[in-house]
Amino acid sequence: MKKIVVMGGGTGLATLLRGIRDYPIDISAIVTMTDDGASSGRLRKDVGILPPGDIRKCIAALSDDETMLTELFEYRFKKGFGISGHSVGNLLITALKEMTGSFELAIAEISSILNIRGKVLPASLTDVDLVADFEDGRKVIGESKITKYGYKHKITQISLTKAAKINPEALESIENADVIFVGPGSLYTSVIPNFLPTKMKKTFNDSTAFKVFVCNVSTERGETEGFTVSDHIESLRKHGVACDAVLVNSNTLASCTGDGYVCSVPNDSEGIDHICIYSDLVSEENPLYHDHNKLGVAAWKIILGSQKIKKNTTRKPIVL
Repeated sequence: MKKIVVMGGGTGLATLLRGIRDYPIDISAIVTMTDDGASSGRLRKDVGILPPGDIRKCIAALSDDETMLTELFEYRFKKGFGISGHSVGNLLITALKEMTGSFELAIAEISSILNIRGKVLPASLTDVDLVADFEDGRKVIGESKITKYGYKHKITQISLTKAAKINPEALESIENADVIFVGPGSLYTSVIPNFLPTKMKKTFNDSTAFKVFVCNVSTERGETEGFTVSDHIESLRKHGVACDAVLVNSNTLASCTGDGYVCSVPNDSEGIDHICIYSDLVSEENPLYHDHNKLGVAAWKIILGSQKIKKNTTRKPIVL
């Protein structure tokens, strides 16, 4: 059975997991741990736990989403002093962390309860925040503040406030992987943060796995306004991340909103130093995001043909 690793955070990673969970593969999801907004941010501050929100989304994506238990896990309280805005899943992970004494054990326990198809692993085990350098020379600390400031200023570099302890199980998964998917997700606050610790980046770059960057179908205000496919790849390269291929949405017209801020990502991937793989990936219901079924089919085709695709030294584009 092929060992597949997916790396990222937030909604994008959960979308990919939901798309591939039913295929006969061994899945490990490595999730960035720098979220400081909403429920996760409050729990970090009030309880001192690592942010559970993105972990929760990935666990839910790998579980049977038709069950009432999973619906309960994803339920978010709409009112109530002190509880409004929190999801049941975040609170359960927090409670299990206090019961077991370990964030990793809490994730393992709730994963077992929901009988998920794969493993969800925090990328790091240190309470740490993101730092963004902007083109105007300002530094901003904290994921939520970075995105807000990014509405009017361009991010040039992302780093961490301090060294982060890497989850050894995440490193082991990368070392043993056959295929690694990077993204989709917020480029600067969900994808790149996984690779900021030197050891994680080196383990990834040294891996013999076929490494595929899943480019977003739309730009994101506050992070990637005006970005093309090659701009995404260049940002990864600037932060020391090298992939073998890039998966690009070919149905760009369907993902354009025309609001001047968010639109489909222009495809200028021809000639870049990556194997370019094209497929219609956009959701017809919400064209700012990937369709999980389309993305799952494309990922499965890549997994099946990974060895052959990797040998495509001519860099001839591939249409799935």
